[in-house]
Amino acid sequence: MAQVFQKLQQTFAAAREYNCLDFFPLRSSLAGYQKSYVQGDVRAGLNVALLAFPQGMAYALIAGLPIQYGIYGSAIAAMVAPIFAKTSLITLGPTNATSVMLLSAFAGLGIAGPEMLSMVPLLILLVGLFICLGAYLKVANLIQYISRSVITGYITAAALLIITNQVPKALGLTLERKAATFYDAVRLMAASIDTVVWETVTVSIVTAVLFFVLDRKFKKLPNVAICLVVVSVLTELVFQHKSDLVLLPGINAADWSFQAPSFSVEDIRLLVSPALAIALLCILEGISIGKSLAAKTGSRLDTNQAMFSIGMANIGCAFFSGMPASGSLTRSTLSATSGGKTVLASYISGIIVFIGAFVLGPFTSYIPQCTLAVLVIAIGLSLINKHAIRVVTMSTRSDAAVFGATFISGLFMPLDTAIYVGVGTSIVLFLKKVARPEMVEYAFNDDGQLTEMEKPEQRESPEVSIVHVEGELFFGAADLFRDQMRRICEEPNLKIVVLKMRNAYNLDATGVMALEELLLYMGERGRYLILSEVKNDLIRVLKNSGLYSIIEERNIFVYEPSNPTLSTAKALKRAKEHLGDSTANVSIYIDPVRDSQKKGERP
Repeated sequence: MAQVFQKLQQTFAAAREYNCLDFFPLRSSLAGYQKSYVQGDVRAGLNVALLAFPQGMAYALIAGLPIQYGIYGSAIAAMVAPIFAKTSLITLGPTNATSVMLLSAFAGLGIAGPEMLSMVPLLILLVGLFICLGAYLKVANLIQYISRSVITGYITAAALLIITNQVPKALGLTLERKAATFYDAVRLMAASIDTVVWETVTVSIVTAVLFFVLDRKFKKLPNVAICLVVVSVLTELVFQHKSDLVLLPGINAADWSFQAPSFSVEDIRLLVSPALAIALLCILEGISIGKSLAAKTGSRLDTNQAMFSIGMANIGCAFFSGMPASGSLTRSTLSATSGGKTVLASYISGIIVFIGAFVLGPFTSYIPQCTLAVLVIAIGLSLINKHAIRVVTMSTRSDAAVFGATFISGLFMPLDTAIYVGVGTSIVLFLKKVARPEMVEYAFNDDGQLTEMEKPEQRESPEVSIVHVEGELFFGAADLFRDQMRRICEEPNLKIVVLKMRNAYNLDATGVMALEELLLYMGERGRYLILSEVKNDLIRVLKNSGLYSIIEERNIFVYEPSNPTLSTAKALKRAKEHLGDSTANVSIYIDPVRDSQKKGERP
């Protein structure tokens, strides 16, 4: 038995060394714990718990789940994450983004009621497994390639969906069904506007005024919790349960127990797409929060380990009636400003919320549903970042297009679809931007200065043209590069083309084939190709593909960093040899945008 245990330890150690993941970092956190940390961790845990309890109810309401799901999710995520996290920067739990994504996912699938509740654990389990797999494969850094325009567009659309889903509760409207999208919600509200309950409207207005005053005057107080308590007391004193007000159900935490997700191939097939979208959102939200706080404190964030803790927190929530968990900006910031020193601050907050579920759970039956709805609307309004929207819509046309595609699709389609539309649009526009090689012909004037040629008659024959290859030569740019080079080779006086490859990157198989086709095309027209300033990674690709021998080693000149122009000088010498005793006028093709700072360079 001891040998088996030792073998398992060696296996986990080898996995950690290979994958850079620590599967039980809590041991190190406890080993280095100091008495001086206790006060800060306890204070941070208490403050975060006071915020997390009412927020959990609000997020459950957003997701269309019973309010205890948000409370249980807040407790479980906060207690599980510290076991697998190395940093206290990220406090996990339900968030606006994941809650509205959950609502949109099931609404888009047409699933509601008991069927939805039965499938939520499986969805969260898939989310956790996808995130853990991503952490193991070290994909955390790939999120930097997702445009902020996508996130801004998604959050703005999500905010509007949150608001429109809570307005009926704040007005007491009776809807035919739950809305799947913003457009659907507006249409359903318009059709049921005659069902307004004025007692509900009155309580909603009181809640809104109280929250507005508290938020303006006392920002540091737990204003959400204060509003819930004050309005609940006032409602009980005034109406005494003798009105048409809808109250939240009481929570009996004694029924809270382990609940294994039920599996079926059909359910997994239905939930894979929304689970991937929610997992992506959890990673984006959690890692961006961690990096932001790490930059402020000067600490370092292990992004893949942070991903692993987020994944494990979601797996824990899947088995204990929780919600999708991600990094919460408000709770993470509150923990840091309250003096939280270690991951135990999160664990303490989870314990307090856990106890609160038993102690305070029955009293939730005194909270008007419209009061919580108004507070959720306030949260939704806070998500609409006017500054971020202005930046992404005014910076570049591409950013504006990505934002518009994500935002508009988020209004008319489920939000998981909007995420994919935004990411897809961002990738397409990025590829279009980097795969657009444009060349302008330059030549030396009488004073020896490099200037743009105005007329083709300025050339002399025979002519050697130097083409600066700037940017990417991957599959997206290969065909455009080949076609532009063909047009250059159609010049009747052109004999030799020298390709300067110093700034050419990422040549792949498609680029190799395009270059090979260009060689054949040039050969048919009596043109000759020479490569200069070729770097080692490009030479490796040329040799592996066999193109190196076709071009011939005598026509390929390696880039020398100590003397950058030497390679091109050797290429020009080789061109003279090929031309015999003829003289050659040297022209230069250059990318006007990317090479604007190099116009004074003379090869």
